[in-house]
Amino acid sequence: MATQRRWQAACPNCGAPVEFASAASASAVCSFCRSTLLREGEALRKIGTSAELFEDYSPLQLGAAGRYAGEPFTIVGRLQLAYAEGSWNEWHALFDAGKSAWLSEDNGKFVISFDADLSGAPPAHALALGQQQLLAGQAFSVAALTQVTLAAAQGELPRPPALGKQFLVAELRSTQDEVGSLEYSNPDKPQWSVGRSVRLADLALTGLREDSSKTLGSRSLPCPNCGAALEPKLENSKSITCPQCQCVVDISGGAGADLAHYTQAIGVPPLIPLGKQGSLPLPDGTAVPWQVVGYQERADIPESAEDEESHWREYLLFNKTEGFAFLVDAEDGWSLVRPLTGAPATSGDRVQWQGKTYALKYRYSARTVHVQGEFYWQLKKDDVVKVADYTSGNELLSREAADAEVTWSQGPRIDAATVMHAFGIALPVRDARPGSGSSMVRAVMVFAVLLILIALLTRGCTSNSNDCASYAQAYGENSAEYVQCLNSHGGGRIYPSGGGSWGGGSFGGSGSGGGHK
Repeated sequence: MATQRRWQAACPNCGAPVEFASAASASAVCSFCRSTLLREGEALRKIGTSAELFEDYSPLQLGAAGRYAGEPFTIVGRLQLAYAEGSWNEWHALFDAGKSAWLSEDNGKFVISFDADLSGAPPAHALALGQQQLLAGQAFSVAALTQVTLAAAQGELPRPPALGKQFLVAELRSTQDEVGSLEYSNPDKPQWSVGRSVRLADLALTGLREDSSKTLGSRSLPCPNCGAALEPKLENSKSITCPQCQCVVDISGGAGADLAHYTQAIGVPPLIPLGKQGSLPLPDGTAVPWQVVGYQERADIPESAEDEESHWREYLLFNKTEGFAFLVDAEDGWSLVRPLTGAPATSGDRVQWQGKTYALKYRYSARTVHVQGEFYWQLKKDDVVKVADYTSGNELLSREAADAEVTWSQGPRIDAATVMHAFGIALPVRDARPGSGSSMVRAVMVFAVLLILIALLTRGCTSNSNDCASYAQAYGENSAEYVQCLNSHGGGRIYPSGGGSWGGGSFGGSGSGGGHK
């Protein structure tokens, strides 16, 4: 099919040239005066004014070009949508053949979506989180319900933007690893689009912001709590902790925005330091270099006073082409999981995903007690998520549900020795024990605690370090278990228990890698 003929006219507000790459495009935003323009035959009519786009350090920009499924495209427009917890971009990609697509962020990845016809769309008020919907003959699960405002627009668009209007965006996911979006800017005829996850590297993009890394390197912001410099290393980070006072700062509003923040107690260093690099395999066995960019200590919420609180650790890993993954250090070993674009099919206590059946292992509520580093989602204080962990052989699958979003993550267990060798860390004793995570191990741990209590009663002079030595050997000296033991005996180290709790929470991904008790 022939390349679309370009068309140009003068902006009726300022006279600047406004160019359309496609005859099918209905609207554009003047790059000089930000007038929103409606195309009417051979003339343009001003229908509004776009707010100024805030600086978000995205590597994408108008004019960037690439290929998808063998077809070339160019990014010609952008929508910036705001919601209670931040904002995100939807980039308008125009193919040489004339069709349009949307390139947007999803759970730290990118998704390319295409508008599609849909009859019989459910009304907005009928949707509920986790609900199953049959759309265009395919089953989808409602994954997120977000009230948004179309805050700003840029470039050429397939339809006039409803600037300043608030409406619902429903995100739905399928067992076919697809993500769908219902946009209710026109409640009588919601806009439906369907897409799949894509790596930016696979799009062979050219014309990206060449100064992105330079801009990011100078993206130094003052900590609103202590004034120390905050220097994000990733283009899509929405939260960062201060390296000096460990205050948690929301940077989702971009440069120049008021920096919302909250404080947390100083925590112990993670076993794998922030910034450390190591190679871990993808599901196909390909070794990929990962860098630790974030760290969170999490705990379940006991159902009764008699239940013990379990702790585990999650490292946020980043690779420039693969995106993000979570390296989880839990009681029953290590696992490497990544957020899913789609959603498994559920049936009682079992779920099916890509030909495998997973059985429910744990169901509980989780909170994050401490964070360090930077994250692609907005961290929130005093947030709790409901978690369900499933297993199938060596594979793990985890579902997390917050107030307005459900996310799934999946991946294999990974040998502790492999993790420690990859990052050059000494192997913790606990991971060498056979059957770690089983009821027998739990019984051994309870028995060990009883022995320590008996020893305390009979040997009041015993030193704190000896009392807690078993925890240091089993979990490491930087573990929550060992530090809690020292605190309970006046050992002098401070465990970060006063910082509240945090969970994920951005449209398109809560961010957590799963509980794995």
